[in-house]
Amino acid sequence: MRIAQVAPLYESVPPVLYGGTERIVSYLTEELVRQGHDVWLFASGDSRTSAHLVPMRPSSIRLDTACQDSLAAHIVMLENVCAQQHRFDLIHYHIDYLHFPLSRRGSTPQVTTLHGRLDLPELQQVYNEFREMPVVSISDAQRAPLPQANWLGTVHHGVPSALYPYSPRGNGYLAFLGRISPEKRLDRAIEIATRCGRALKVAAKVDRVDREYFEAHIKPLLSSSLVEFIGEIGDADKGRFLSGADALLFPIDWPEPFGLVMIEAMACGTPVVAFRGGSVGEIIDHGVTGFIVEDIGGAVAAVDRAVTLDRARIRAVFEKRFTAARMAADYVGLYEQAMVNAAAAA
Repeated sequence: MRIAQVAPLYESVPPVLYGGTERIVSYLTEELVRQGHDVWLFASGDSRTSAHLVPMRPSSIRLDTACQDSLAAHIVMLENVCAQQHRFDLIHYHIDYLHFPLSRRGSTPQVTTLHGRLDLPELQQVYNEFREMPVVSISDAQRAPLPQANWLGTVHHGVPSALYPYSPRGNGYLAFLGRISPEKRLDRAIEIATRCGRALKVAAKVDRVDREYFEAHIKPLLSSSLVEFIGEIGDADKGRFLSGADALLFPIDWPEPFGLVMIEAMACGTPVVAFRGGSVGEIIDHGVTGFIVEDIGGAVAAVDRAVTLDRARIRAVFEKRFTAARMAADYVGLYEQAMVNAAAAA
């Protein structure tokens, strides 16, 4: 199958450091190539791939300090994709609804994976208008705000099975990995670690939009002797960071669409203590790969229980449910379904 993968241009594919959507696009693209598909990746020019790279700008937008209009490059990319659509059996978009007006008028079968939160009121108008656009959710929970959308299926994320090292035991610290933002609640993680009397290592990025929040609410908490702030890390350091943790804290305060870090921890055999919300109940097997809690008190109690979980079993669950090979197979099934649907509608 000849497939076009259309990635956001904010990060390279894969990202150098933090980046969820572009990372998943990379894992999916490489696995599809490995399985024998002819894949064309529309992405920034600093991307690394075994597919055919179609560079849409020299570097990712986040690394380009001179870029003032991120939409411009995406518009040019869409024109390039549409001009070449006849080359592909299917186009897989990862740029939300930006392409909908063009795809409505196109002839090539296409699907769109929605990677972000969907509980924004402005989205109702978009999905009321474009009800025919076939979309894919990354968790069943993510769908709830948009029941009118044309859901083709749900595909949970997956990562390459050999990417992160399994560790049979942790090294005595708790881990927090991700963005520092109000909804990710690093403040909760610090309180949990403090009440447990355990060291907490924080590997996290601070986006420009969250800088004020970081300075006012998080930075004062980092002075604790139990907290070590590492900063933003990439894949080269992530495996060592997660595999060395006794448990990953995931104390979210929003409807998490997926939560990639949870399965990255599971790949290392590291249990997860997560607050209930969004996809968490679909990803964590309570009492097996971690614990789902309702409040800080429950999280504190869960930490001591989490470190007794069988890390080999956690890794086994990862291998069964969350590998890139499984993810790619699920997507190929949806690609075939989309192509049948498009032929029937023609």
